[in-house]
Amino acid sequence: MTNDMKTRRRPPKPRPYRQSARADAAEATARRIAEAFSEGMRNHWFDELTLKDLAARAGVTARTIIRRFGGKEGLLKTFGEDFIPAVGVSRATAPGDVAAAIDRLVEVYEAWGDSVVRNLAQEERHPALKPLLDRGRAAHRAITEANYAPWLERLAEPDRRRTLDALVAATDVYVWKLARRDIGRSRDETVILLRRLVDAVLAQASALASPDGSRR
Repeated sequence: MTNDMKTRRRPPKPRPYRQSARADAAEATARRIAEAFSEGMRNHWFDELTLKDLAARAGVTARTIIRRFGGKEGLLKTFGEDFIPAVGVSRATAPGDVAAAIDRLVEVYEAWGDSVVRNLAQEERHPALKPLLDRGRAAHRAITEANYAPWLERLAEPDRRRTLDALVAATDVYVWKLARRDIGRSRDETVILLRRLVDAVLAQASALASPDGSRR
C-alpha cells in the first residue's frame, strides 16, 4: 500500500469548531444537572433526591449524571465547592458594618436556611453530607470573624475566642429557624432579634477591651 493510499484512508481530524461545540454542549449539560441538584437540595431532603428525578429535571439520563459526576455524592461534592464560596461572597461586608452583616446573613438564611436545617438533621444518617456541613460551619465562623474584626482584634485570648464563639452562636441558622419557623416572626423582626443578640455580645467585648483599644 502506498503512502498516498494510507493518507487517503486516515479519518479526518475533527475540526476545532466541532470540538468546541461539543465541549460547550457538555458544559451546558453539566450546568443543567448541577442546577437541578441545587434546586433539589433547596427544596427536598437529601434522601428524597433520586438520579431519575434529577435526570428528568435536567433533561438527561441517569447514566449521563453518573458518567459526569459519579452519582449523588459527586453532585454533592460539586455543589459544596460552588455553594460555600458563593455564600461567602453574599455575606461579605465592610468589617464593623453590623447592620449589613446581619441583613446579608438573613438574606442567605431566607434562601437556604430550611435546606441547611434539613441537612443538619440528616447528618448522622448520611455521612456524605458531613464534608458540606463542616465546610459551612468553618465558613460561617470565618465570615463572622471577618465581619466583627474591629471588636475581636481588641481582645486577647481567651476573651477573643469566647467572643467569637458567642457571635457564631448568636447568628447560627438555628436562631433564624427559631424566630422564623418556630415562633413565626417576620424577616424584619428576625433581623431585629439577631441585632439585639449581636449588640449584646459586642457590648461585652467593648467592656473587656482596654480603654486605649489595645489587647489585654
